[in-house]
Amino acid sequence: MDLKAVIFDLDGIIVNTVPLHFKAWKKMFSEYGKDFSFQDYKEKVDGIPRIDGAKTILPQLSQQELKKAASKKQNYFLEFLEKEGVKLYESTLNLIKNLRKESIKLAVISSSKNCLYILKKANIDNLFDVIITGNDIKRGKPHPAVFLLAIKRLNLSPKQCVVFEDAVLGVEAAKRAGIRCIGVDRYNNPERLRGADLVIGDVSQMDIKQLKQLISL
Repeated sequence: MDLKAVIFDLDGIIVNTVPLHFKAWKKMFSEYGKDFSFQDYKEKVDGIPRIDGAKTILPQLSQQELKKAASKKQNYFLEFLEKEGVKLYESTLNLIKNLRKESIKLAVISSSKNCLYILKKANIDNLFDVIITGNDIKRGKPHPAVFLLAIKRLNLSPKQCVVFEDAVLGVEAAKRAGIRCIGVDRYNNPERLRGADLVIGDVSQMDIKQLKQLISL
């Protein structure tokens, strides 16, 4: 099977918005009297829709109150984003540009409704053939919906694609969609992404030749 497309998760793979998301979650949860550690972020809210993330820490809230909490988090995130800007992972950007030269299709996915805004703010929205955001799906990771929609819009089969993911639930979602998955371990703990087909420390460790080899296994 030939490699036809590469699907990139947004947060933690293309852009380093994790510190901003963590600060926004922490500020919001503190208003409800909850301590929120970075470990909590990694294990409980990373890579899933806001309302689901709010529910993991505030299960006692009604649906209406959860929406309010999620909205607060969103406002804090946009506030921090406006102040601090978007930081790109240059190694990922380099791979994206090389893949484009080879005419390999590119998709970016995110459970976040901020996805398109962030891509435009970073001026990289024109690099992708397909963009799937939290506005396009009803079920968040680990449900495979976001990846299934991406391959549908790419008009390809799962076996023709490779995914880059940094979140545990994201890896699970990609595998449930039947797509080869490369886990990018940003926390020096590769064991957490053991569900991936391959775990690396940074996208710079992969080139097009290696991606083609992975898909042919």
